[in-house]
Amino acid sequence: MHTTLSLTGFQHAALREHLLPPDGFEAVAIALCGRRAGAERHRLVARAVHLVPHADCTERSVDTVAWPTDIMVPWLQEADRRGLSVVKIHSHRDGLAHFSTMDDETDAALFPCVCSWIDADVPHASVVLLPDGRMFGRAVKADGIFEPIETIMVVGDDLEIWHEDEFTPTETKAALPEFTRRHAQAFGDRTTRRLRRMSAAVIGCSGTGSIVIEQLVRLGIGRLVIVDDDIVKSLNLNRILNATQADAEAEILKVDMTSDAIARVGLGTEVERFATNLADADAVRAVAGCDVVFGCVDTAEGRFMANLLATYYVLPYIDVGVALDADETGAITQVCGYVHYLQPGASSLLSRGAITMAEVTAEALKRQNPEQYTERKKAGYIQNVQEDRPAVISVNAVLAGMAVNELLARLHGFRDEPNGCYGTIGMSISQVAFYPEAETGTPCKILARHVGRGDIVPLLEQAELSEVAA
Repeated sequence: MHTTLSLTGFQHAALREHLLPPDGFEAVAIALCGRRAGAERHRLVARAVHLVPHADCTERSVDTVAWPTDIMVPWLQEADRRGLSVVKIHSHRDGLAHFSTMDDETDAALFPCVCSWIDADVPHASVVLLPDGRMFGRAVKADGIFEPIETIMVVGDDLEIWHEDEFTPTETKAALPEFTRRHAQAFGDRTTRRLRRMSAAVIGCSGTGSIVIEQLVRLGIGRLVIVDDDIVKSLNLNRILNATQADAEAEILKVDMTSDAIARVGLGTEVERFATNLADADAVRAVAGCDVVFGCVDTAEGRFMANLLATYYVLPYIDVGVALDADETGAITQVCGYVHYLQPGASSLLSRGAITMAEVTAEALKRQNPEQYTERKKAGYIQNVQEDRPAVISVNAVLAGMAVNELLARLHGFRDEPNGCYGTIGMSISQVAFYPEAETGTPCKILARHVGRGDIVPLLEQAELSEVAA
C-alpha cells in the first residue's frame, strides 16, 4: 500500500510561516486529514491545519521541539468524531532531510496515544518541513510500523511534488524513454520524470478531451483515468482524434475507442476507463485517486461535479470550455473559450461565474427525470439552458493545448509572471486575443467548506452516490 499526502497551497503557506519563524527554532503543527482509500494507494488529503502556538511549547531549539499533548485533545476529539487521520508536522531548521533519532523517539511515544484516541482504522503520519519548503514523511500503520510517504503534493498556484526517493542520497535515476528526450530539453528532466509518475483523470473524451488525452500520452503521462458515457457517432468525427466512420457505425464507446488508440501508440501509459459520468461511485473513486483532473465536458452539472470532487480530494482541476456562438442562419458570430485552473480552497467555477447552481440543478433534472425537466421548461421554470453547442476541431485544439500547457506551467514554472496571475485564461479567435485573470484567493462560499473531506458516505455528499465507500 502506497501512502501519499496532499495539501492546499494555503495550508502549505501557513505551515511555512509558523514552522519557520524568525527565531530560527523548530515548531510543530497538527493536520487532520480525510483520505481516498484505494486498493493500492492511500491518499491523505489535508482537511484542517492546527498550529501549536510557539509560546505553549515546553521546549524549542534549532533541533528540538516539545509541547504538552493536552493541547491536542480537541483536535483528537474532532479526528475521532469524523474518522480523520492525524498528521504531525514539524520543521528541521538545519535542513536535515531524514528523520532524526529524536524524531524516532517522539513519534514512538506520540502515535500509540493517537491511535488509542481514534477508533477508525486509518493511517496517521509524521512529516518534516525543510527550510526551502520541501516536505517528506512517514505513515504510521495500526501495528505501529512506519513506512515512507511515497509522495507529498502541494496544490497551489504552483504544483509542488516531492517523491520519497528524491531525499535518498543513493537515488539512481532510470533512463528516460527516448520519446521523452525533447520534452526534457523543453521542460527539464525533473518535470518529465514527474509526468512519468503522475496519474491524470480526463472527464469527457470528445472534442477537447480526446486532444488533451493525446497530448498527455505523447508527453509520457504514467496513468490515465478516462470517463465518458457516450458512444462514437458520425457527428463526432469532425473533432474526436482517432475516431473512424467504422467506430461510429459500430457505436463504439468513446472510452473504448480512446483506450485502444492509446494502446496502439505503445508509450506505456496505463489506462482505466469508465463508460459513465461522474454520477457513478466507481468513477468518482478512480478520479479521486489521481494527481490532476481535466474537465472536458460542456455541461454545467459535469463541470460542477468535477470541481466538487477536486475540492473534496485536494486535487488541481483544469477546466476547458469552448464557445462558438452562431446566429439563426448558422453563421458564427464569436469564437472563444476559457481554461480555468482551480485549486482547493480558492475560487471555483461557481464563484467565477462560469456556471450557476440553477444550470447545475436543471441539467441534473434533465438527466434524472427528462419528463419533469420538459414540463418545467415549458412552464418557464427553467431558462437559458443551451441544448446544443457547435464544435470545431481547430478551436478545440487551441483550448486543449492551453489546458495541457497549464499543467506544465504549474509543474515547471516557465512563465515570466507568477502562476497566480493566470487563474483563468480567456481566448477569442475572433479578436485574436487572450484575456488572463488572476486567482483572487477568495474561497468559494459553496465549495470551500468541503476541502479535504475525502471519502464520506455518501460520496461527495451526493444522494446518487449512496454506496459504502471502498
